[in-house]
Amino acid sequence: MARAQNQHRISDNRRMSKIHILGIAGTFMGGVAALARELGVTVEGSDQAVYPPMSTQLEQLGIVLKQGYLPENIAADAGEIVVGNALSRGNAAVEQVLDDGRRYTSGAQWLAERVLPGRTTLAVAGTHGKTTTTTILAFLLQAAGRDPGFLIGGVAEDFGTSARLGTGREFVVEADEYDTAFFDKRSKFVHYRPTVAILNNLEYDHADIFPDLAAIQRQFHHLVRTVPRRGRLVVNGEDAHLAQVLAMGCWTPVETFGLDEAGVAIARADGGAGFDWSARLVEADGSAFVIRHRGQGEVGTLRWPLVGRHNVMNALAALAAAHAVGVVPAQVIPALAGFSSVKRRLEVLGTQAGVTVYDDFAHHPTAIRTTLEGLRAKVGDARIVVAMEPRSNSMRLGAHAEALAPSLDLTDAVVFLHRPELAWDVGKVIAAVRGEAQAAADTGVLLEALRATVRPGDHVVFMSNGGFDGAPRRFVALLAQ
Repeated sequence: MARAQNQHRISDNRRMSKIHILGIAGTFMGGVAALARELGVTVEGSDQAVYPPMSTQLEQLGIVLKQGYLPENIAADAGEIVVGNALSRGNAAVEQVLDDGRRYTSGAQWLAERVLPGRTTLAVAGTHGKTTTTTILAFLLQAAGRDPGFLIGGVAEDFGTSARLGTGREFVVEADEYDTAFFDKRSKFVHYRPTVAILNNLEYDHADIFPDLAAIQRQFHHLVRTVPRRGRLVVNGEDAHLAQVLAMGCWTPVETFGLDEAGVAIARADGGAGFDWSARLVEADGSAFVIRHRGQGEVGTLRWPLVGRHNVMNALAALAAAHAVGVVPAQVIPALAGFSSVKRRLEVLGTQAGVTVYDDFAHHPTAIRTTLEGLRAKVGDARIVVAMEPRSNSMRLGAHAEALAPSLDLTDAVVFLHRPELAWDVGKVIAAVRGEAQAAADTGVLLEALRATVRPGDHVVFMSNGGFDGAPRRFVALLAQ
């Protein structure tokens, strides 16, 4: 049935023969581009900041990519303009689209209208871990023979792409709380109407659009309101902020997940102790753990390549969501031993001169801390050096400045890329870092500072949610000299 529905979608979308995607190099919009191509639509797009891995994916798809948001970059025969949320009023291309009265939509709305109807949608929401958890969930469904569709905010190593239609009934989507577009200020995830929703965690972020935590919690509750009573909410049972969201009203069965030693913030629906899904660490670095499910006891032991407590939580959430659509956990847990995860999630770029270099997407103090905790548990007493580009809107505005230094406590040295637009005192942060710390005005200076700092046996982690001017791979090349 799902295959027949996909063929119908392809026929319908071919009537919209060409679309232009503004902001096509973003992780979400690049996924939209891949799905549109699979539906038989001719896709073109424009952007002003293009870097791997999404630039590589677009190139492999043969999608015409134009540099800059110029009105003349939009083909006259493009039947619809899909607008990314990075664009706002005043942008030259946006203004021309409005003046010309052309048809336009958002990426989230396009997905909701063109891909999701007739599918069982599983949405993965949370401040942290969305991309990895979405990928694990799609991987588990694939291991169960479901052939799911998915849209992931990154390139999944195990699939070689960030998005595909799939022939199965299930579609897994990374459900972002960031706003949808300049004309739709709701969170993206309210468009998806999922049958199963994962609420992975909730902290304050996106200081450019949310005034406080309560504003984000309201958006999460809007998502909760869309999940049907026949569906499932899979919720981090350790998270007090999510407990407050559920207290606003909940009409869907809830299953909680958490680690055995953790405190319970959300009570189980059956009144029992602990979590519905729980894990007991076998290895301190999170590379091996026992999984328990309420009423069934131990359902398996997982040994896999990922490290960190946060990835254990991601795995629990994904297993619970897969179980909600009929997957037997014991049958798919062994498959995760071969899971490769997502590019730029503590991705090893290489080892040169005895120095191992990683590329990581962490850009929030909690994500930085948990990533480093996992790496520290793995490498023991070896030195960890971090190169950080504070690039997210929240970072640039200084919303996380006070929490940044403590998140780096497990490092031996840090080099910050301090661009002029940073609105906070980097000297104050440097003074609060426990290890060595310094700032560099540009990536060239940063790379030289790193080269002077590292020694054989070190682990160097580049952390940024942007391109970082290609610094991670440039540093590997520099070491090779």
